[in-house]
Amino acid sequence: MPKGKTRSGAKKRFRMTATGKIKRSHAYHSHILTSKTKKRKRNLRKSVLLAEADERAVKRMLLH
Repeated sequence: MPKGKTRSGAKKRFRMTATGKIKRSHAYHSHILTSKTKKRKRNLRKSVLLAEADERAVKRMLLH
């Protein structure tokens, strides 16, 4: 049986944690930053866990 291929777009955007959850970065932090507050830009830098509703789909993209 052939090897499964990882979706290239998904591997650039998501990372797996040691417990099997998926980390993602925030959107809206690439341009037009002058109109955003310092607090908002600082919070956009941090990564967050993916919503449980999306986990199954993203795991399939990463593992198949």
